[in-house]
Amino acid sequence: MTKIWDQLASARVIDLSQPMFRGMPQSPNHTPYRMVLDRRHGDVTSAAGGSAANDIIVTGTHAGTHIDALAHVSFQGKLFGGIDAQSVMSHMGFSKYGIETVKPFLCRGVFLNVAKALNKEVLGPDYEITVADLEAAQKLAGLEINEGDVVLIGTGWSKNWENKDLYQGQSLGTPGIGEVAAKWLAAKKPRACGGETIAFEHIPAGAGHRELPVHRVFLVESGIHIIETMKLDELADTGISEFLFVLTPLNLQGATGSPTRPLAVLV
Repeated sequence: MTKIWDQLASARVIDLSQPMFRGMPQSPNHTPYRMVLDRRHGDVTSAAGGSAANDIIVTGTHAGTHIDALAHVSFQGKLFGGIDAQSVMSHMGFSKYGIETVKPFLCRGVFLNVAKALNKEVLGPDYEITVADLEAAQKLAGLEINEGDVVLIGTGWSKNWENKDLYQGQSLGTPGIGEVAAKWLAAKKPRACGGETIAFEHIPAGAGHRELPVHRVFLVESGIHIIETMKLDELADTGISEFLFVLTPLNLQGATGSPTRPLAVLV
């Protein structure tokens, strides 16, 4: 009998995360990532000549490729399920819906390459993805979205990673789904949805990250997690739309999100 690890031995694994480094593109709403080499080789050396280096990392939980906990967004004071945000929040974090409550993902992943469906390499910075666009991408993929899937949306935005100002979208905006398209996706009951931009959803030119209606639809109204700042260009190049999706948030008690390194496993 063939064991699963024998099947996986020949699998192709695609890293869906962007690298984390000081000064990387990220939302100005969140604490920036910083890493300092706190102890260098030679600072402390044993009698035998051994030495070790180590570092300190300071980061917001929504820097780099990351996943949002349901505690991340409230609307009119309420979290998912109508829970009063103030009642479960303290300086120690959240007693409900913290990122530690998110179980590891080992499930079917579905890639909807909207850019390819629209014959584009990269969608324009102010482009709002519609239901018709998602339906076209789903038709191109040739599959249905099932409850519990993780749905990733391809916009081509990974190609702009080296252009920080453009990637962040503070002035020109970023492509992504709008509120109507979010409700269409949410009705299919995915466990999470992810994309290549910092805020996942459509950001109009000049709007910044002030209003995020898709976050409300997913996190507050539907209990669907959001994965942001993903690197999807390599996955897009494969032409594959269905794969094993792997993701584990850090076990950060009461936190609103977690940096992560999601994987697409192609068997």
